[in-house]
Amino acid sequence: GFEFTSRKVGFIRGYSRRFWQGDTFHRGSEKMPGRVVTLLEDCGSCTWGVAYEVRGEQIAASLEYLNMREAVLGGYDTKLVKFHPQEKDAEEPILALVYIATPQNPSYLGPASEEDIAAQIIVSSGCAGHNIEYLLRLADFMRYFCPQAEDKHLFSIEEALISILPCLYLTEESLEET
Repeated sequence: GFEFTSRKVGFIRGYSRRFWQGDTFHRGSEKMPGRVVTLLEDCGSCTWGVAYEVRGEQIAASLEYLNMREAVLGGYDTKLVKFHPQEKDAEEPILALVYIATPQNPSYLGPASEEDIAAQIIVSSGCAGHNIEYLLRLADFMRYFCPQAEDKHLFSIEEALISILPCLYLTEESLEET
């Protein structure tokens, strides 16, 4: 949703990724909120992702867009963190701005079992698409771009979702037969 100059895959330390933020717009609705990721302070953890570089006129436009989407509408706090690019020739970490959902924001859903999170993801969709797509695209990104990274939370939810889906297909087939 914003212009950027470049993007880099890398990681930040001291945070873990969790599907604890509700989404009633992009991947869910008011009646069936989706689940999207946020960061949780976690001293021993490392979270992989993408940092987007913005320059010049892109800075003001991207910050205005992200502050509206994440801080005002989403209830996220912002923090500056050290981002460690994956590139082998990267000299030092770069400062990056991250948006973190807190338990105080109204869309914060907090912890749940992987099975409950997967079940909520299966039934949720919003203007940006189905919540299943969000989960599967994130899992695919991690496998392809960050194969060395461990994200047990993400992959446990993906596994729970896959184990539930055959039941949904059987249910649909059963409905067609009647």
